Amino acid sequence: MKTNQITGQVEQLVVFQLAKETYGVDISSVREIIRMQAITDVPKTPDFVEGVINLRGKVIPVIDLHKRFDLPAIEETQHTRIMVVEVENVTVGMIVDSVSEVLRIPTDSIDPPPPVISGVDAAYLRGVGKLDNRLIILLDLAQILQKKEIDVIEEIAAAEDDEDETDGR
Repeated sequence: MKTNQITGQVEQLVVFQLAKETYGVDISSVREIIRMQAITDVPKTPDFVEGVINLRGKVIPVIDLHKRFDLPAIEETQHTRIMVVEVENVTVGMIVDSVSEVLRIPTDSIDPPPPVISGVDAAYLRGVGKLDNRLIILLDLAQILQKKEIDVIEEIAAAEDDEDETDGR
């Protein structure tokens, strides 16, 4: 039986699918993975912001990575998930097609990103990992949302939190 012995520096990734490609993000950025749920639409947001969800009393903005990366939209399935991540000290949900695994990948098997991969701009990528016969596109979460977009999302979440507090009185 063959075992995958990894020595040296490694990164631990949460691996997910989006538009038939395999992506990974650093596990330390992922807070949790939840099933799809009702998303409340919020007007005057960027088109890739689907809205907000209430996660245990906290309002979390949710973005659709298909829209963010200008990928074709797909139907939601039983495998569709919301990955709750922390980006620049802001908690955000990201809709992905499915989450498949957590894996460890040697840092020396990660190459810099090529200019374009599957239509996703290289600005959103931090590299491509090679593990066995697989390629895993590594996302740079800090680049997925620019500072001005994070500010807008923080304002949305704060306004929704304020409404929730007002409704509860």
